[in-house]
Formats: sequence, structure tokens, C-alpha cells
Amino acid sequence: MSRNTVSRWLRGYSHGEDGSHHSDPLWQPDYHNDDDQIELSFRDLIELRFVKAFRDLGIGLTTIRDCYRRAVDEVQDDRPFSTQRFRTDGKTIFLEITEKDHDGRMIDLKKRQQVFRTIIEPSLRDLEFDASTVARWYPLGMRHRSVLIDPNRSFGRPIVRHGIPTEILAEAVKVEGSVDAVASLYELPKAEIRAALGFEQRLAA
Repeated sequence: MSRNTVSRWLRGYSHGEDGSHHSDPLWQPDYHNDDDQIELSFRDLIELRFVKAFRDLGIGLTTIRDCYRRAVDEVQDDRPFSTQRFRTDGKTIFLEITEKDHDGRMIDLKKRQQVFRTIIEPSLRDLEFDASTVARWYPLGMRHRSVLIDPNRSFGRPIVRHGIPTEILAEAVKVEGSVDAVASLYELPKAEIRAALGFEQRLAA
């Protein structure tokens, strides 16, 4: 997602030839900034993942906004997509709130089921929950848990399982010249160094 896109979703935007029309934010983010910086909470980040999935499927922001509000009411949480309830009952909730778009037109059930199965469900699988809300995100998937994002560790920066930020390890490989040297320096498994390096390369791509 581009910075401008995130800003429009979380801060709202004016539109129309004279800018007289205004669209509200999809939700009120946890942090409010008056400058050009965008600061996201962990749960805001998780919510954005699902909004992007909807947009990638061509669902308009008006429909997404309506779906979001209905999900908030259904789940009883201001961040509905990052809750345990959505993880367990997500398919039912998703099918109900996307039955019609904002113009009242029916959305094909088969298409909606396919959307959930191919886009939404996989996005839920790489999340780990504590009690009622998401606690950790494994961006490489649950089968590759060497890299994680935990808001309670390293200020929410992506880290390897032993707690070292991936950006530090990737930079160390550049400086030291090899994975072996960094593994020895930090006393970490080579697999974690490679995972950190691969993750940072994906971010830079």
C-alpha cells in the first residue's frame, strides 16, 4: 500500500471538482498526527491488511466502509477484523455484510465464498491470538515462524524469534559479508539470519 492510500483510508479525503465533498476515514486510528508522518498501532496495521484485500478484489471504499461499520456492530469491537470472534465466525460475518453493495445490488454468493477462501482465510492463518484479540503476526506464514511482529517486543518492529530486529540483521550481513559471520556474531541460528534477510529483501522489492 502506498503512503497516500493509507492516509486516505485513515484520515479521509476531499474529492469533487471543487473539493467540496469529503469522505470520512474508514475508522479512527489509535494515533493522530498533525504532520506528514503516519503512525500505526499494531491493530490498525492488521485491519489495513483486510481492507487492502477487499480493495484488491475491486470492492469500492463506500461498500468497504459500510461493511466495516456492520462488522463493528456484529463483533462489538472497533477493530473487528483483528478479533478472535472474526477469526472463528469470520466467514459467516463476511458473507452477511457483503451480501449487497452500497447500491443494494446482490453480490454473487459463489464469488463471496471464493473471496473469503482465497483472500480472507489465509490472512487469518498467519495471526496468533491471545484472549480476544490478535497478539502476533507471522508475515511469512505459520510454517515459517522465524519472523514475527509482536507489539510487545522491540516496539513492534519485525524481529526474528530470538528478538533481534530483521533490519539490524540484514544490515549486519551487508557489513560482515556473510550469514555465517552474523550468525556467529549474534549467536543465532543461520536459518533466522536467512529469514530476516529474505524478509527485508521482500520489503525493499
